[in-house]
Amino acid sequence: MIAVRINTEQLLRVFLCYLSGMIRFLRFVCVFWAFSTNAQTIQNNFIAGKTTGILPFLEYGLGIDRLGGAKMTYLDTGVTIKVVDSTIVNYKVQLSKDHFAYLPKQNFQRENDIKLLPYYLTNSWRVSGDDRYDYVTVTLDEKLPYRSMQQINPSKIVVDIFGATGNTNWITQLSTAEEIKNVYHEQLEDDVFRVIIELKNKQHWGYSIYYQEKRLVIRVKRQPAEPDLKNLKVAVDAGHGGDNNGARGITTKILEKEYTLLFAKQLEKLLLDENADVFMTRDKDTTLNMPDRILTLQKEDPHFLISIHLNSSARDSIKGTSTYYRHIGFRPLSQFILTNLLELGLKEFGNIGSFNFALSGPTEYPNCLVEVAFLSNKEDEQLILDPEFHKAVAVQIIAGIKEWLKSCK
Repeated sequence: MIAVRINTEQLLRVFLCYLSGMIRFLRFVCVFWAFSTNAQTIQNNFIAGKTTGILPFLEYGLGIDRLGGAKMTYLDTGVTIKVVDSTIVNYKVQLSKDHFAYLPKQNFQRENDIKLLPYYLTNSWRVSGDDRYDYVTVTLDEKLPYRSMQQINPSKIVVDIFGATGNTNWITQLSTAEEIKNVYHEQLEDDVFRVIIELKNKQHWGYSIYYQEKRLVIRVKRQPAEPDLKNLKVAVDAGHGGDNNGARGITTKILEKEYTLLFAKQLEKLLLDENADVFMTRDKDTTLNMPDRILTLQKEDPHFLISIHLNSSARDSIKGTSTYYRHIGFRPLSQFILTNLLELGLKEFGNIGSFNFALSGPTEYPNCLVEVAFLSNKEDEQLILDPEFHKAVAVQIIAGIKEWLKSCK
């Protein structure tokens, strides 16, 4: 009986050990399954792809007005993008751990074979120049999203590269660079790498950002050696046109598109008298959408752009003239033009910054949007009808341009 009792106790102990082991194993299986499921959920919580289409851009948020949402930046095509959410027309994209933006759906192409990494490294830089531009080239592990900003006093171009961690241990700087004074960098956050480009001249003349393979290129435009109208290429944009009528006169019902062209042609004539090289985005009543205008202007590569519009308000008492800019480095041109327009006795409507107008967005060249006067105001409308006023406005715009150019010397 004793032997049987011992065997039974031993058997029970073995069984309990086995049962405890099974419980531990099942708990491990459950934890492993839960971890795997959660990891799979995380992996399936985003879509990887690249930017595509014409002029892809990022917006800060979902806010919107008649000009669209506030744009963060234009991007090159082929930039790696991580989509984490969706609205009707936009994808929410994660730029870094703490930075998000919104990309139009038509500018995203899903690519299932992309394997996103926790971070990407920066490598060597090169600063150089050719006969027209200076270049900063930053080698990266991947085509990453970026944004840029202009700073003044002193003038700088600042570019943030999202998802990048610094591993830049040398920057080769050649004497062929003429506009770039200094370049350096800082790790703004663990996964946000900042490029700082100091400029020699106080006036920003423009820059473009694009990729050559996995090298991010910042092409910096130099200040003209002789900043005089006779040496410069000026782009003049007559607002609206074709099937886009713009505003209408309050009493005469004249169309904005017709009179912006009249003002623009008068400005063209006087600029040619100054021996400037003039490019007109349109010289007749033709339909041009904003992407077409931007792409054409980028191809023409003017020294600066003047866009002519006529204003309108729901309140017919509102009147006056105004100028607009988006990037702070381009503000001086708009200030000089407004000051000279006010000499015509027009009421001041203001100098408006951070303006979300499409032609104010590109960074390639200084630009100024001129809202000459209000078609919705009877007094302003009468001025707009007068051909002598067209010439007077062109004279004052050119006077503002000359003062701006003089300030650059």
